[in-house]
Amino acid sequence: MYKIFLVEDDEKLNEHIKEYLQMYDYEVYVVEDFKNTEKEFEFINPDLVLLDINLPYSDGFYLCRVFRKKSNVPIIITSARTAEIEQIMGIELGADDYITKPFSLKMLLTKISAALRRTNELSNDKKSLKINGLELKESNFRINYKDREIELSKNEFALLKKLVENKDVILKRETLLELIWDDSEFVNDNTLTVNITRVKNKLKELGIEDVIKTKRGVGYVFAFGK
Repeated sequence: MYKIFLVEDDEKLNEHIKEYLQMYDYEVYVVEDFKNTEKEFEFINPDLVLLDINLPYSDGFYLCRVFRKKSNVPIIITSARTAEIEQIMGIELGADDYITKPFSLKMLLTKISAALRRTNELSNDKKSLKINGLELKESNFRINYKDREIELSKNEFALLKKLVENKDVILKRETLLELIWDDSEFVNDNTLTVNITRVKNKLKELGIEDVIKTKRGVGYVFAFGK
C-alpha cells in the first residue's frame, strides 16, 4: 500500500482527498502539526507528497526544496496559485507536477498513479547507461563524469536518459512531455523548458556543455562526441 503525505491546511479538502484516495487503497497521512512538517515527512517516509503552497508557518515552496534535498519521492503541488511563474518555481524546486485548484479528485488520482508508476519504472531498472565517459546510474538518479558525480531529480534523469538513448536524433517536445507527464495537454510547455535547462546546468557542473541542442519549433537533440 502506497503512503501519501498530504500537506494541506484546508480541513474539508483534506477529508475529501483522504476518503477518496483510501477507496483506491492508498494510505493517506495528513499533517498533524505544521510546525513539525519536516519531522513528520521523515517519520512517515511517504511514497508521494501532495503539497499545498499557502501553509501555516512555512510555505510549500520552502518545504518542496527541503523534501527534495532529503528524498527523490514524487512531489505534486496542489495550489490555488495559477500564475505561470508560480508553476515554474515549483518545478525548479523539484516538484514533479503542479495542479491548480479547483481540481477533480479523478484528475488528482490519475496524476498520483502516473507519478508512482514512473518512479517504479525507473527504480526497477538498475542498469547504468554509459556514453563517452558519462555514466547514468538508474539505481539512484545520479550521473558521473571524470570522477565527479551529481544527483538529478526523477524527471531530469528520465529526460536525460531518453535523450542519451536517442543520441543525434531530434526528439519532439511532445515526445518528451509525454515521457514525463502522461496528460501532457494539461502541462504548461514552459515546464519542459525548465526541466531541460536544469539538466543542462547539471551537466555543466560536471564539465559537459552544449550537448543538448535546441531545435526551435521542434524539440531537442543530444550530441555528445562521436
